Amino acid sequence: MPELSGNHRNSADISVDLLIVGAGFSGICMGIRLLEAGMKSFLVIEKSDDLGGTWYENRYPGCACDVPAHLYSFSFERNPGWTRMFASQQEIWQYLKSCVQRYGLAPYIRFNTCFHEAAWNESAGQWRISASDNSLDNLSIRARVLISGMGALHVPNYPEIPGIERFSEPSFHSATWRSDVDLSGKTVAVVGTGASSIQFIPHVAPRAGKLYVFQRTPPWIVPRLDFGISEKWRERFRRVPSLTWAIRQFLFFSLEWRVLNFLGDRVVREYFERIARRHLERSVSDPKLRAALTPRYQIGCKRILLSDDFYPVFKRRNVELVTDRIAEVRERSVVTQDGIERPVDVLIYGTGFHVTDQFIGMKLFGRGGIEIHDAWRKRMSAYLGVTVSGFPNFFMLLGPNTGLGHNSVVLMIEAQVGYVMRCLRLMRQRNISAMEVRAESQQHFVANLHDHMARTVWQSGGCRSWYQDTHTGENTTLWPGSVIGYRRNVCSVSLSEYDLRPAPPGH
Repeated sequence: MPELSGNHRNSADISVDLLIVGAGFSGICMGIRLLEAGMKSFLVIEKSDDLGGTWYENRYPGCACDVPAHLYSFSFERNPGWTRMFASQQEIWQYLKSCVQRYGLAPYIRFNTCFHEAAWNESAGQWRISASDNSLDNLSIRARVLISGMGALHVPNYPEIPGIERFSEPSFHSATWRSDVDLSGKTVAVVGTGASSIQFIPHVAPRAGKLYVFQRTPPWIVPRLDFGISEKWRERFRRVPSLTWAIRQFLFFSLEWRVLNFLGDRVVREYFERIARRHLERSVSDPKLRAALTPRYQIGCKRILLSDDFYPVFKRRNVELVTDRIAEVRERSVVTQDGIERPVDVLIYGTGFHVTDQFIGMKLFGRGGIEIHDAWRKRMSAYLGVTVSGFPNFFMLLGPNTGLGHNSVVLMIEAQVGYVMRCLRLMRQRNISAMEVRAESQQHFVANLHDHMARTVWQSGGCRSWYQDTHTGENTTLWPGSVIGYRRNVCSVSLSEYDLRPAPPGH
């Protein structure tokens, strides 16, 4: 494969063997593995002005990971220098930047470049991609293989509340945090009590004059148990690299067994519920407030959150939990269904992302001109969560049903990247120009997956969550099993599951 030349980075017409969309964990891992394999004709395009994906764009106060840092990192690039058990956004971002620098990936990344559309050209056996950047209105890219590393946590979700567009004071989503807005002494309203909200609310409360926390459904929260890692231990990790491997293995198995809770094990579920209830009881003494913060669904049905400082926020006199639904937003106030109008100076949405709607604002046309949203009209799905029938030479990282509710999603990314690399090697070794998963293979995989999903707490735990498709109610986000089980599924490529097109003679 020819190496990517410098003019590819400035040309309006680019030709590469592989195009990767997104420079977060997925895109970076894919790029590094390609370089290690000597496959250098590729390009990574990133819509933002820097790498990191979720860990660059989310910069709200208190932003941090809820998976231990030694596990929320690449297995091939263990970091002995993590300063906390649960790393902050800034530290994770710096880790990703160091990975790009260490493996020489930077020349292959093009920032400020938005993916708009891609169409499979059957006769040419390649993808034609339309993108744009800050200097060119239109960018045309030709690539034999298209890899999506966009993930799901990048399009902010705003609630459908009447009048939100009329609010005249500062308002923003946690994913687009406005550090220029001074919250000191202001009356602040936060909508949502999900994973992001419980991290930034403890930082907003001391600054605000008054803080209203609008909660629709209380989350299950367990202790975070975060702590700093001393310089003495960091030095030990540097001197003895096997220690980082050992702690990684310990953390993996410590989290992996928790999947039993989600798969319906009553004993494990009750164990975690006791931990969460005890955490709430110790943190909140007011019976009325405690009742309002107690979930009415099985633990794990929605994302289990980790926090030591969220519940104590409600001991502050300036903080009020509001459980009545919001009826409307006015120019300078929020009105709940009980008729109470609360004046507000700043409105912050902690309402998550469009997780079950991939490729929002984008189009992907496969074989025969079928658009992927039409292919997914009944449900969003992919064989192994990686590839879709009707879309040759197209691979997804963290595609449908490959997220996790119990362990590090980086483990899934590495497993999928390994699978894609095996596909690419087979294509090269057997001189295959295009490979496409068979429709019956995908249908069989999806039917089996949904049969397993029906028995999980995510589907039968008594709640509606962002894991589920808003139209069908099906969980199209999470893997209904263990990481070990998923790795077993992607450890090899079964060519019988694919339609293969040989390359023309001489290619």
